[in-house]
Formats: sequence, structure tokens, C-alpha cells
Amino acid sequence: MGEAETQHYTSRRGGALLFLLWLAAFYIVWLVVVIMGDHLNAFREHWAIGVAMAAGSYFAGSTPMGGGTVGFPVLVLLFGESAAMGRDFSLAIQSIGMTSAAILIYCMRQPVERRMLKYACVGATVGTPLGLAFLAPSVPGLHVKLIFAVTWASFGMLHFAKIGEIASASGLASISRRFERYSGFWTGLLAGSTIVATTGVGVDLAIYVVLVLMCRADLKIAIPTSVVLMAYTSAVGFLTQSALAHFAPQSYSLAPGLMGNWIVAAPIVALGAPFGVVMVRLIPRKITLLIVSALCIVQLAWTYWHERHALTTPIITWSIVGLVALNVVFMVMHEVGKRKA
Repeated sequence: MGEAETQHYTSRRGGALLFLLWLAAFYIVWLVVVIMGDHLNAFREHWAIGVAMAAGSYFAGSTPMGGGTVGFPVLVLLFGESAAMGRDFSLAIQSIGMTSAAILIYCMRQPVERRMLKYACVGATVGTPLGLAFLAPSVPGLHVKLIFAVTWASFGMLHFAKIGEIASASGLASISRRFERYSGFWTGLLAGSTIVATTGVGVDLAIYVVLVLMCRADLKIAIPTSVVLMAYTSAVGFLTQSALAHFAPQSYSLAPGLMGNWIVAAPIVALGAPFGVVMVRLIPRKITLLIVSALCIVQLAWTYWHERHALTTPIITWSIVGLVALNVVFMVMHEVGKRKA
């Protein structure tokens, strides 16, 4: 075995050991929490969310979608939970699943857009706490549901329109450090303070869109970058929400029943999201993205039907305007990226 092969083998073995140590540490802590907190009844009461997150965590590791993209509509639309529960659960569960996927991405030495990711993390560190503290409490639950539905439906439409170009991109277009710095920071700041603060997901979609539309990034770069950013932002968001609930309980609180849902789903996503990272190397990303895109569009229709009694003509109109506006923004970003390329 040559020197280069020896180093590669040693690196892979070290990465596997690091990932296994992370899993061991998590499952030990999780088991202690279950036993010491007497949470065994949670499996009987919340088993359904565990089933849903088995699929959600796979998509979290293999697409630019956090596990909350499945957890939010399942909890809110199927189980009738509040939008606050959807957000808090998304942040809590992604702090485990997406972090597990991010650690595996590091261990497998998958490429990420490091400089843009670094500045996006800085922006998310500033924006997410501000959004949770000042914006999220003032947004009605119905509006949160529609923000989520419209944002992810626009993601689906983008891929049905541009999947050929997105899937065929190779490498990364030449971009300046100034662009990396400003686009990364403002993406993290704006997405963190708005959609993440209200729904618990979305900064991964934002950085992904910047990378694939404006930088013509290979999916092998764009998706891992989005996964790592969402893992970090979820941890920041959940820690912030927990701190707000602890120090200002009269104004903030964690959704009731959050712990039970987390207890059941956390051990599943800790393996499910990394499984998505591995499987996407075997299954063409184009197929996975098209499946996810179809589900994103279906959930918009599902939201309209589920909230049909609460929807008014102005609300429906503004949601459609938002959907069109997002797609226009995506097309403008695509044209800018095309010219840069």
C-alpha cells in the first residue's frame, strides 16, 4: 500500500471512529434522559412522529431540506399541533439529525463551500435569536403555516423548472471572496431572522438556492453545505428558544409535548439523516429532488385544504403573491448566475 493510500485509509478510519464516538455519546445521553426523566410512556403516546421522521431524516441528509420540513407539516397539519410546536420540534430534532449528518459529512471529507458557510453561520448567529425574540411572537399561527407552505412549494416549482441545469452543474463557478462574504452573511441573517425563527427551517434552502442558481454549484457541494448550515442554525435556534423560555417564561415558552416527541424521534434521526448522506451517493440526486419537490407542492395544497375554514380572500391572495414573488426572485438569481458563469 502506497503512502497516499495509507493516509487515505487512516483518514477514513479516523473519520469512522469520530462518527461512532458521536453516536455513542448521543445514545448514552438520550438513554439517561429517558430513564432518569421517566419518559418511557412517550413511545406509546408519540410513536407516529417517529415513523414520520424516519422518512424526514432521510430527506434531511440527502436534500437541502431539514428534517423539520417533514416534521412541521406532520405535526401541524396531520396531528393538529400548533405552529409553535412545529417550529420548536424542527429546531430540536434537527439539532440532532442534521448535526449527525454534518459530522458524517466532515468524516467523509465531502466538499462544502467553506467561506460562504462560515459567513452564513455568523449571519445566522445574529439573525436567528433576533427573529425568535422579536418577530416570531407576533406572527399568527395561520401565517406561519402559509409561510412554510409557500416557501417549500416555491422550492418544488424551482426544481421542476430547472432540475436539468441544477443536476448537471459541475464544480463551482469562480466567485469573489467579497461575494462569498456578503452573500453568506446576509443569507444567514435574513433567513435566520425570518423563516427559521417562525418555522424552524429554511436557511438550508436559502444557501442552497444561492449556490445552485448564482454560483452554479455542483449538488455534491451545495447540499452538504446546506446540511451543515441548517445543523448549526438549528442548534443556535433551539438554545435561544430554550433560554428565552427559561429567563422570560411570561413571554416565551417551549411547546407543550415537545419533549415526548423529541424522545421518540431523536434516536431515529441520529441515524436516519446520516443514512441519507450515504444513500444519496448511490441514488441519483435528481430522482430524490424530484420526489421531494412533488411533496413540497402537495403540502401547499394540503395546507389550503386543512386551513380552508380560516382562509380569507386577502390571505389566499397574499399567499399566491408570495409564491409568485419567490419564483420571480429565483428566476432573477438564475439569470444573474447565468451571466456570471
